[in-house]
Amino acid sequence: MSLQAPEFFAELCLPFDSTVVGNTYFAAPVPGAPLRLRIDFTRTIQADTYGGLRLAVVHPDRGEIDAVALGFLDHGTFHRRDEATNTRPNTKQHGTFDTYHRPGRPPWEGAVTTGLRDAIKQYTAVWFPGAWTASAPSRAAARTAHTAPAMPVTRSGTRAR
Repeated sequence: MSLQAPEFFAELCLPFDSTVVGNTYFAAPVPGAPLRLRIDFTRTIQADTYGGLRLAVVHPDRGEIDAVALGFLDHGTFHRRDEATNTRPNTKQHGTFDTYHRPGRPPWEGAVTTGLRDAIKQYTAVWFPGAWTASAPSRAAARTAHTAPAMPVTRSGTRAR
């Protein structure tokens, strides 16, 4: 069954020039630079079950230069879903998703991708400096911060002990 990878990677809102082939995300975070980013789903020891993402920095001549695994469990991706369904730790379903799902729903239904996105941002900042700021504005930039006026500081005539 399909992992619906294009939709999953779209949920991450990564700001790179990219394409999804099969279940793999390929990107050129810095236009004109030789390094590329590849993101795959990581399998678990259970058949058709995925426990995270594997990010790799790839050079066209030298191949894979560096890689890191980002676990769904470590980044809270399915924390809400697992709490809502009372999925116990140390079970096959805890912090993972598999290829079996309800019709019309993605297999990763209930995923909260904020933690993964932040981890991807930190990792890519090392290999592709400035790629996030040059590619797209932050999601937080669209929000307006409202600050309450500060209370004026007045001195009282008594001393505090």
